[in-house]
Amino acid sequence: MATVAALLAACSSDKPKPAPLESITPQIAGQQVWRADLGGGLPFVLMPSIAKGQADAFIVAGGDGTVLALSAQDGRELWRASAGARLTAGVGSDGRFAAVVTRDNELVVFDNGAVKWRARLGSLVATAPLVAGERVFVMGVDRVVQAYDALDGRYLWALKRGGEPLTLSQPGVVAPFKDTLLVGQGQRLTGVDPLRGTVRWEVALANPRGTNEVERVADLVGPLVRAGDVVCARSFQSAIGCADAQRGALLWTKSVGGAQAAGGDADLVAGADGSGRITAWRTASGDLAWSAEQLLNRGLSGLLVIGRTVVVGDFEGQVHFLDRTSGKTLLRLPTDGSQVVGTPVVAGNTILVATAKGGLYAFRPQ
Repeated sequence: MATVAALLAACSSDKPKPAPLESITPQIAGQQVWRADLGGGLPFVLMPSIAKGQADAFIVAGGDGTVLALSAQDGRELWRASAGARLTAGVGSDGRFAAVVTRDNELVVFDNGAVKWRARLGSLVATAPLVAGERVFVMGVDRVVQAYDALDGRYLWALKRGGEPLTLSQPGVVAPFKDTLLVGQGQRLTGVDPLRGTVRWEVALANPRGTNEVERVADLVGPLVRAGDVVCARSFQSAIGCADAQRGALLWTKSVGGAQAAGGDADLVAGADGSGRITAWRTASGDLAWSAEQLLNRGLSGLLVIGRTVVVGDFEGQVHFLDRTSGKTLLRLPTDGSQVVGTPVVAGNTILVATAKGGLYAFRPQ
C-alpha cells in the first residue's frame, strides 16, 4: 500500500507570503502558565487524560520515544517512560494505560509509566492508538484496524477492508463513541463493533474529485470532533462534514480544502483551508457562521474550539485566540518561534500546544 504525506500544498516553490501579524489590543486575559521540553525532535500528538483518583493530566510523546504524564495544573511530571525506539505515531491513553508505535512497527503499551507489553505490527502506523474499554485499537496506514487486550496484549481481531490505492501517512480517525468504535477509512467514517471488529454502519463525509489518484486522496484527518451524538471531521483537501453517530447518518458536508484537523463543539465547527482562511459553521445545520482571513498563509495547526474562543497556532509559534462569534482575534500569545504542530488540546482549564522544537506550552485564557 502506497502512502502519501500532506504534500499537495507544497508542490509549488512559489509559495504566497504569509499575512503579517495584525496589531491587536487584547480583548481577553490569558497567559502562559508553564512549559516543558520534550526534546528528541518533533513531538507527536498529545492528549488529555483523566484517570480515577488522578487530577487532570496531559499524556505526551516525543519523537525519540519518550512518553510523559504531566499535571495540567502546573506541568509537574507524574511519570516518565521510554518506548526504546523512535516513534511514528502519537500517544493514546485512558489515564492508566498509554500506547505508542515505534518506527520498527512495534506497539508498546505502558501501565502507569511501566512497560506492560509489546506487539509487532504488520504495517506502518501514523495514527495514535486508542485505549478504551481495556482494549488498544491500532490503525495502520493501510487502514487495517487491529484490537488487543490492554491487560495482557492478547490479539483480538482485525478489520481489513478494500480501499483507495493511496492513503495519508498522517494522523487519521480512531475514536470511541458509546459502545461503537469510530474509524476513518478513506473519506468514510465507519462505525465498528469493538468486541467483534464487524462494521455496523458507514457514512461518506466527502465526495472526492480529481484527475488522478493523488488528487482524489480524501482520508479523514484526526482528531475527531464530538458533541453528544454528533461527530465531525475533515476529509483531506476535500471537505468538512458532520454525522449522527447514533444513527449512522450524514448531517451535512461542506466542500473546503485543507489538511489540518477541524475543531468544534455542540454549537460551532471551524476549520482552516489550505490558504489559512478559517471558516466556521453551525454544528447542527452546517449553516455558515463566519469566515476570517487575518491568518492567510501562516501555516496553521489544527483548531480547538473552547469556551468563547477558537484556538489555532501558526508557523512562527504564535497561538491565536479568535472570537467564536465573529472570528476576530481576541488574544495572541507566543511560544518558541517554531511551527505549532498537531492540534491544541485542553484538560480542565489549561490549553496545551506543542511546537516543532519539542516545546510544550500551557496557556490559561480567562
